[in-house]
Amino acid sequence: MKKIFNALTIFVTVAAILLPAKVFAADAWAIAAEALGVLAAYQSALKEILALGNNVYAQMDVRKQDMAKNGVDKNKRDVEVVDSVMTRLVNNGQYELRVNSLPFVWSVNDSEKFNAGCYPMNYISINRGLVRGLNLDENQLAAVLAHEMTHGLAQHSAKSYAQAVAQQLGAMLIGMNIENNSRSSHIDWGKFAAMVDYSIAKNINVPVEYEADEGGFYLMTSAGFNPGGGAAAMNRLGYYVRYETQDFLEFDAQDKPSEQTFSDHPDTDRREQKLVQMMIDYGGGYVTVRKHERAYRVSINGREIFYSFNTADDDNSAAIKAYYFAGGLSKAFHDYDTVDEWNFRKVGNQIDFLNDEPAYKELRELSSLYNLGEKLQAMVTDAYRRENPRTRQRIHEADAERKAAWEKIRSEADNAKVKAAKALRVNADAYNDHGQGELALKEIERAMRATNQDNMPECLAIRGRAKAICGDYDGALADVNSACEQDPKNLYNFLNRADVRHMRGETNLALEDISHAISLDEKNFISYQLQAEILDELGRKDDALESYRKVYELTKKNPRSVPLEYLDKINPKVAEKIRKADKEAKSNDEN
Repeated sequence: MKKIFNALTIFVTVAAILLPAKVFAADAWAIAAEALGVLAAYQSALKEILALGNNVYAQMDVRKQDMAKNGVDKNKRDVEVVDSVMTRLVNNGQYELRVNSLPFVWSVNDSEKFNAGCYPMNYISINRGLVRGLNLDENQLAAVLAHEMTHGLAQHSAKSYAQAVAQQLGAMLIGMNIENNSRSSHIDWGKFAAMVDYSIAKNINVPVEYEADEGGFYLMTSAGFNPGGGAAAMNRLGYYVRYETQDFLEFDAQDKPSEQTFSDHPDTDRREQKLVQMMIDYGGGYVTVRKHERAYRVSINGREIFYSFNTADDDNSAAIKAYYFAGGLSKAFHDYDTVDEWNFRKVGNQIDFLNDEPAYKELRELSSLYNLGEKLQAMVTDAYRRENPRTRQRIHEADAERKAAWEKIRSEADNAKVKAAKALRVNADAYNDHGQGELALKEIERAMRATNQDNMPECLAIRGRAKAICGDYDGALADVNSACEQDPKNLYNFLNRADVRHMRGETNLALEDISHAISLDEKNFISYQLQAEILDELGRKDDALESYRKVYELTKKNPRSVPLEYLDKINPKVAEKIRKADKEAKSNDEN
């Protein structure tokens, strides 16, 4: 119910050619910024953009702009696959959000470009071209999207935008103010993302992409995807660049690791090999993949178990088969401390093994197709028999180290100062305002976990409203009732209960709560706004008009706070001006 938003005013002189914003390592850029005399500008911009990154209204605004500019992917299958992958990553992956970071949201737009990007407020924009370019392969999509999530988790995106602001300082002025009751961040994110020109692209810091690859690898494997997905995605990207894209500006296929030109990503072959090595190390080093001409050979402890080959140069199916076969083996060696846990068993005339987890799908199918079960059982049994105890210890130590790193971030968030804890509560409330109940529940859970949370009753009220949005009306009523009992002087507790009762169809009780809220503070426009909306819904137009008059007065005659139907009666001249302005804006958009 309480609304605190950021408004950003930007004055930009843009070069003739606009390129996408790039990502840099913050420390490296800070050193360069100091040498250029713009370190203070970078630090100031970073502070402001990190604030935007923790602004729900900016997050919702950038998604809206993305869909308006690039369109919505109309293919339901594209959206279903991406939603499935992102849901698994977000809900099952091992990670923690920083206290000033928002939960991830995403959309699939209609752009044909083979790309995806993460904005500073953890909005991931996914192009239809990427989904199709990866052939809707869930493991490859998981690798790319986990890579983007890592940019968000490490706040690379915010740092990249701040670097762009600092480097463009001579051509641009950026100022940000906290304003109450502002419903938009007032940013053209497409133009903002285009601030980084060719000179910044030349300074691309490759390690930050490797960092995102590594973070993405462990995020996607922890969510249950095939560890070979990252290498397969890089192989697919290289294939796409060489044989499929018709847009010579989309990538520079001649980029060299030491001489990055147009592309904002390091050499795909080198990234592929790094991801292969991560897959090998993840499984304790037992499984290797070796490429020889068109063939990809998978071995266990140096003994070949599977190979696949491309029938032509413009074919990358062999690599993907090999990486998924090896990835399944690597996951099993990582997850299971003994050969017995592989569950080798006789099924018909063949040896089957493992279980129905999706990450093992290709391994088991290819093993069955080529009748490799018996040979595989012997090789895996021998690998465990010869295993050095230090190998298993290293696997567990690496897992424990990653877990501890995330637990530290969570602890820092849980023990953040009162201001940060309050921001979590405000963000949850803002998600409710946007009808995003599930996101509100995630954010309010973080708020209620915070040691220094300063208003637990209000947290309960916000959680109750979120539950109602999600359809849990009984749980919602229990929460809001408790909030009102614990703090009967907080009008927002009663307004949240009014909203819950409204959703339950108990409009008279909702109006009673609103009246009580007004008695607590007659100058709070939100009470009158909610009252007007319910009265209008009930057909009580005259009563609704009086409530909207109060809204108009209390918002300092803000015409956008009142529906035009009622503004016509409150101030007809202003209503007509709004209609004309909206008509002109629509005409400009169409042109």
